[in-house]
Amino acid sequence: MSNTGLKRSITFPKLLFYGLGTMVGGGFYALLGEVAGEAGWVTPLAFLFAGILALINAFTYGELSSRFPVSAGEVQYVKEAFKKKSISFVVGWVVIATGVVSAATLVVATIGFLQDVVVFPESLGIVLLVVIMGSISIWGIGESVWTVLIITFIEVGALIYVAFIASNNLQNISEVTSQFTTSSFDIFLLTGILSGAFLGFYAFIGFEDMANMAEEVKKAKRSLPKAMLGSVILTTLIYVIVSTFAILSVSPEELAKASTPLARVVEGAGNSSKAFLTAVSILTGINGALVQIIMASRVLYGMGKKSESLAVFSQVHSKTQTPIKATLMAVAIILVLALFFPLRGLAEATSGIILFLFALLNLALLKIKKTVPIVSEGTVTYPSWIAMLGLVICLGMLVFKLWTSII
Repeated sequence: MSNTGLKRSITFPKLLFYGLGTMVGGGFYALLGEVAGEAGWVTPLAFLFAGILALINAFTYGELSSRFPVSAGEVQYVKEAFKKKSISFVVGWVVIATGVVSAATLVVATIGFLQDVVVFPESLGIVLLVVIMGSISIWGIGESVWTVLIITFIEVGALIYVAFIASNNLQNISEVTSQFTTSSFDIFLLTGILSGAFLGFYAFIGFEDMANMAEEVKKAKRSLPKAMLGSVILTTLIYVIVSTFAILSVSPEELAKASTPLARVVEGAGNSSKAFLTAVSILTGINGALVQIIMASRVLYGMGKKSESLAVFSQVHSKTQTPIKATLMAVAIILVLALFFPLRGLAEATSGIILFLFALLNLALLKIKKTVPIVSEGTVTYPSWIAMLGLVICLGMLVFKLWTSII
């Protein structure tokens, strides 16, 4: 082990598709049916709203990552804003919690996909899957990113295939557009859209992970903001298009009941199509969990560089140039969560944690922009009203979820 710096091996194109891979994955493949159950025929609107929320926060993350291009970015952002180590320390653990809980969610979802094909003990499958993904993460970031990129191309290709197959049902579009008439757009429909968006927002979690890889990105100040915004926009377009074709092909009620929703959409095209989508669903879960393991370990690594009590996690292996001890800790926590907590509970916990974190970071950026208005050359900045809007919407979504949980 040594304290060697991380290798800057990630270019903008790789980072863009890496960000795409963090979002277009297990969240959408696993939760499309759940979102359809909440939003019904206006499921595309739920994904659109979730995408807009993600895009607003991507602006905030983009500016913060450009101002402070370091690993454990969120910790540094809060430290710069509030000048309190206690707050930044807590935020670091919140970020790690987001990564490991999200990874555990995807592990459980992937095991569910696998059990549709092969019968095996759930606990054994979880242990094997987590160990394999941890090993890939330790292998090296360059290799890990290439693994994610390959699976991302497969994921996106599969969604294009779904849209192509489902395009035969375009004649049903009038049934969907009728839901957008003024007479039908009432408080219940709005509640369905917002509930679906809260759940669907989980499918956008991941773009913020790019900020924690800042020390491994070439020309990070410029590349990070552009990659974040670009990946969110592409993901939103994909989700809206595919979810539209999905509800044109299968009713929201049927999608909600399906264990593998996208496989249900292409069922009419034959068993081979269904098998293909099931296989891709499995890959998406593995891909998404792998990304979260990488993110959590990088945040822990960054915290280790700034805290004596966590210094052991700042060690980088001289050969792989990856933080092995930080990765092993993340893997251990993910394993416990995946073994003892259910899928929906993990997904809802992740969405709640990340919305709280986004609200805090929007507040941090507003404070930083006020106290440090002058930035260094090459730093990307955006208008303050974007961060204010992000703060209001994030808090609003949390209040909405709390309200709907109580009534």
